[in-house]
Amino acid sequence: MTLNWRNPYPSARSPVFARNVVATSQPLATSAGVEAMRRGGNAVDAALAAAITLTVVEPCNNGIGSDAFAIVHHDGELTGLNASGRSPAGWTPERFAGGTSMPLHGWETVTVPGCVSAWVALSGRYGKLDFADLFDAAIGYARDGFQLAPITGGLWAHAAERLGQFEGFRQTFLPDGIPAIGSTVYLPDHARSLEAIAASRGESFYRGELASAMVADSAAHGGALSMDDLAEHRAGWVTPISQTLNDTRLHEIPPSGQGLMALIAVAIVERLGIGDFALDSADSVHLQIEAARGAYAEIERHLADLDHMRVTPEELLDPQWIVTKADAVSMERANPRPTTLGASADTVYLTAASDDGTMVSLIQSNYMGFGSGVVVPGTGISMQNRGHGFTLEPGHPNQVGSRKRPYHTIIPGFVTREGSSGIDPLMSFGVMGGHMQAQGHLQMMVRVCLHGQNPQAANDAPRWYLHENGQVSLEPGFDAGVASELARRGHDVIIDEPAPLFGGAQLIYRLEDGYCAGSDSRKEGHAAGF
Repeated sequence: MTLNWRNPYPSARSPVFARNVVATSQPLATSAGVEAMRRGGNAVDAALAAAITLTVVEPCNNGIGSDAFAIVHHDGELTGLNASGRSPAGWTPERFAGGTSMPLHGWETVTVPGCVSAWVALSGRYGKLDFADLFDAAIGYARDGFQLAPITGGLWAHAAERLGQFEGFRQTFLPDGIPAIGSTVYLPDHARSLEAIAASRGESFYRGELASAMVADSAAHGGALSMDDLAEHRAGWVTPISQTLNDTRLHEIPPSGQGLMALIAVAIVERLGIGDFALDSADSVHLQIEAARGAYAEIERHLADLDHMRVTPEELLDPQWIVTKADAVSMERANPRPTTLGASADTVYLTAASDDGTMVSLIQSNYMGFGSGVVVPGTGISMQNRGHGFTLEPGHPNQVGSRKRPYHTIIPGFVTREGSSGIDPLMSFGVMGGHMQAQGHLQMMVRVCLHGQNPQAANDAPRWYLHENGQVSLEPGFDAGVASELARRGHDVIIDEPAPLFGGAQLIYRLEDGYCAGSDSRKEGHAAGF
């Protein structure tokens, strides 16, 4: 495919071309990834150095207590990694009886954090640098300080209003009150925890001193997390699931993540001939939204830990079933059905590619900002609140239960070319931000793989967002007639300024010689390489 290098959208950014490239939501993290490759590492080393650094410089969206997922292309093979954690063994449905929904904060929302296991697994299988070397930049910023960037600082201040009740959070992230934009932030406990993880290749986190600290704090607050829960955690290598669009194929991690939603939506728009409609037209946007509605309905009913689902991803992607879903779409009338799935727009996504052909798509998240509000004393580890992703509905495959993965929103994406021998990698990408992720994957596929927009133009383009209540938000930049036409078809349309609602994307597209990368101005994003 020949990309169009013209950018029709307002932007101060240019696509970045390099044979080795990294794109993240923070310039300091991107720099750490580039430096890892300059020291002889490959894209996996770069992605890990960046991911570890992000736990320091963007802790409002991820941390040591996060989960992670990745898709890696290396030596002609495409492999997925599910490093999400399971619930404590003590989390039975009876434990949460009497509630109307899962808690939002505190130890009763904390599942086993998996991102440390992702770092260990990815480094061990693919990395070229010593594991401990991947931590240098992150430890330095945590110990010696880093200056707080504006978007991160705004999210930090917002979190202070919600989580200031937690003593560990205040001591770690608000020692002198809400930090000012541009001020230097120090996270000394975080530095020591990273040093322990680096020196032990993660053993301290799952079986050693850090594990003991987590379990002790859980017990002190009535939580169920045990040493066995941590010690028995394993990141799992998985085969990505996929769906074609024109002559490309979108790959996603199998459930418990919502990548299946993106695949169902892509299958529906392909069935209904999305390529026949002009990009950014009311017809194209309407069809994408309605496909997302149909996909929403399926994951609301079925998505859960893969071991507990009653239907398989293959059944939900079966061509005959997709025909049924596509036939339910009207091009004249919206179906504004609400959903009841929970989500949060707080995540980090990053991607890296190196001149040996290795490409990495990686995402990690605490779920809601800093997570549960729990910061383990003396460690700086903010614990995720992924347990909120369970439902209390009796009999639902995603009902809370013992040693079970909750429904996840975070998904890395990867695209290959069809009709080639073996795996021909084309693009590693992601769009962080709750349910924007699956919807964003659909939008990027349409823009890049059908209409040939380059990664930066696709990033800068206006986005639509389907809310759980059925409303549709549009960013400014669509033609004025699009909103009115969507409203005529029955969509409840809102015009929203760019915000966390519309996520933050990073994309790397493989060229004949090297790569082209784009990074999102909705975040403090930065793509760089050499």
